[in-house]
Amino acid sequence: MCDAMRLSVLDQSMIVSGRAPAESIRETLALGPFVEALGYHRFWLSEHHGSDSIAGSAPEILLGALAARTEKIRLGSAGIMLPHYSSLKVAEQFRVLEALAPGRIDLGVGRAPGSDGRTAFALNPNAAEAANAFPAQLRDLMAWVGNTGLPDNHPFRGVQAQPVGPTAPNIWILGSSLYGAQVAAFFGLPYCYAYFFTEGEGAAEALAVYRQTYRPSAANPAPQSAIAVSALAAESQGEAEHLFSSREAWRAEREHGRFGPLPSPEEAIAYPFTEAERRRNSQIRERAAFGTPDVVCQRLRATGDALGVDDLILVTATHDPQARRRSFELIASAAKNILF
Repeated sequence: MCDAMRLSVLDQSMIVSGRAPAESIRETLALGPFVEALGYHRFWLSEHHGSDSIAGSAPEILLGALAARTEKIRLGSAGIMLPHYSSLKVAEQFRVLEALAPGRIDLGVGRAPGSDGRTAFALNPNAAEAANAFPAQLRDLMAWVGNTGLPDNHPFRGVQAQPVGPTAPNIWILGSSLYGAQVAAFFGLPYCYAYFFTEGEGAAEALAVYRQTYRPSAANPAPQSAIAVSALAAESQGEAEHLFSSREAWRAEREHGRFGPLPSPEEAIAYPFTEAERRRNSQIRERAAFGTPDVVCQRLRATGDALGVDDLILVTATHDPQARRRSFELIASAAKNILF
């Protein structure tokens, strides 16, 4: 079971009820070395802004701290929301990270704001125009990260992103639509679909477009794909359902436009779901990768095989950090034949 795909982890530094947001950052720093010891291939961090749900607003800083705490696991962003920033500054940040952890850095970038419109404007008053210029920003980022040089007529030709070194971060495109798949294919870059955003809706189409239109590049002669998928394992199905209820209540709140902390299972059980929300939860549970370790691996295996991906990036939301660690332990043990 699950013996042909790499397993990785995407951590969002999720804020939970009853604990300060700063604790979520410290939990992220502790989780990186923990999943490295279990054999996971990558440890990625998300970027969100102005949210009472997610504390991870500066993944590049956390990645520097994780580089000092780990030895072999790949570390990366999932992702840097490029329209907020200068391509040169992002390239410099990740070239520094590459110097700290040579050959271990992934630079995942996306075009979405990762925030509400007002927060995006506060980060960059020209964010809307920058989003339209995403391909040009990406072209510049690739040149600076890889130290390959900008086009002859580029106004910044000759500008370098230091520190230059013998290795470079691997750039990934992240997305949840056809646009990201098309951009990744055009530039010959690896692509990760945010499967957990929509419980997989649109994933097959986006990955098919990516592969069908892929243009081989020197760094990536063949397409490389991944999905970020929600996964939660526990000792029993009942315990997994208990833990999973936190995400259901959190998602219901988000759909009402309320972006608050992840509730505890006890708070989630008391949540006033509508009948429509209960039906939707039942439908999600039928597709979700949660339950005992074997059930989770079987669902991950089936999803990965159906989509033909190389990497499964696990996103696990629990109120109790020990329950989340135990989930990663159980999945790693059940999938011990995976090519990490």
